[in-house]
Amino acid sequence: MSNRFIDKLSGFASLSAREVAVLEAATAAPAKYTAKHDLIREGDRPGPVFVVLEGWACRYKILPNGARQVLAYMMPGDSCDLHAGLLAAMDHSIQTITPAAVATIERMAMDEMMHDHRGIAKAMYLGQLIDEGTMRAWITSMGRRASIERVAHLMCELYLRARNVGLTLEPPFALPLSQALLADSLGMTPVHLNRVMKELRASGAMTLQRGSLIIEDPVRLIKIAGFDENYLHRRLRNGS
Repeated sequence: MSNRFIDKLSGFASLSAREVAVLEAATAAPAKYTAKHDLIREGDRPGPVFVVLEGWACRYKILPNGARQVLAYMMPGDSCDLHAGLLAAMDHSIQTITPAAVATIERMAMDEMMHDHRGIAKAMYLGQLIDEGTMRAWITSMGRRASIERVAHLMCELYLRARNVGLTLEPPFALPLSQALLADSLGMTPVHLNRVMKELRASGAMTLQRGSLIIEDPVRLIKIAGFDENYLHRRLRNGS
């Protein structure tokens, strides 16, 4: 099985054979976690860089009233914040959504890797910039997009990200996210989200059922969302 972390970084920079070998060694012994396992919690001292090799995870915050806001989804190939180790304490938590294989790279080892290997450093920095661009897209959705646009936009993003790392080649793909989890990432109640999902299904754009997202009319879904994948920096529309 390919290492999706290396595959992802290879898409951002030209990695030498030596750099690929260094990354393989750094992620060679991932730990296995069950679903809903907190890799790190808000308030904890920042630890190593987490690299998701299999499964899905999410970043989230818990509000004083107990409500949860999902801040980002992490799928195979993704890593956590590069510079979180500079902070005294974590300002959010990271939890697995599905059973997952997660490698850990100690901060000092990551610093040395990036210092000694320009290709790895460039790829890691570009990956972080894209993560920040994704966060800006989410903020825009929460602040200015209508509910149906917000849901459609997230579905477009998750599908393209899954294609980027080889999780799917066709519009139907496994989306291991419950409606409650999606609602927490979209700032909606599950009831409201369910109504929006029915509206999208009635439009003929997409269907979400039994853990799979089926994009029936990509052009229509993109139009509803007003989606422009520029912030993902991978031009994959129409198979390009």
